[in-house]
Amino acid sequence: MKIGILQSDDTGGRILRRHGTSSDMFQTLLAGRGLTFETFDVVNMVFPDSVHDCDGWLLTGSRFDAYSKEPFVLQLGDFIRKAYAAAVPMVGICFGHQIIAHALGGRVEKFAGGRAIGRQTYQFDDLGEIHANALHQDQVITAPKDAHLIGTSSFCKNAALIYGNTALTMQPHPEFSNEITASYLEALRGRPGYPDALMDAAGAQLQRPIDADRIADQIAAFFALSRAK
Repeated sequence: MKIGILQSDDTGGRILRRHGTSSDMFQTLLAGRGLTFETFDVVNMVFPDSVHDCDGWLLTGSRFDAYSKEPFVLQLGDFIRKAYAAAVPMVGICFGHQIIAHALGGRVEKFAGGRAIGRQTYQFDDLGEIHANALHQDQVITAPKDAHLIGTSSFCKNAALIYGNTALTMQPHPEFSNEITASYLEALRGRPGYPDALMDAAGAQLQRPIDADRIADQIAAFFALSRAK
């Protein structure tokens, strides 16, 4: 099954040198699960010609807001609505989770409770308690009418959503290993909005295990089920 990765950010700098692009991170996460990949650099306006060019789509994280007026964000929203109408399966992660919700009628905004970074605990309907790394302040505040809540946390109510057999989205970053998260902590420390106490707390969790493989299995199973339908 060929999955098109809609890459919505440039990692750049030390993240790129150490860990590659966001597409590279997802290909590592999902390796060995019967999927092949093609990357589209949508943040730089490189889009597929059609929603049918791949069997499914994976939307990555991004530093941009899902509700912004950036040209690529607006075009990506149109692409999402076309893919959804055509029942082409999509998986959205972090920004991908948010922009699918926004494009389909949900509400996304900056969370008044602040920012999450590092290891978080979630409750998923199918997986039970899940630990995964996160990096966000924006959240899906109101889910679209077609979405069903399947994952939540004390910090992020709408942490994972499913839209029938057509979209699976989640706020955490399963592609962020602890090593990748450590690089982001290093790169972001000292910037506005990233207080030392928050960064120290995230750093203290870096040796604890995360459930990336379980989430990767869920993503691969979703794509397989959508193809079977």
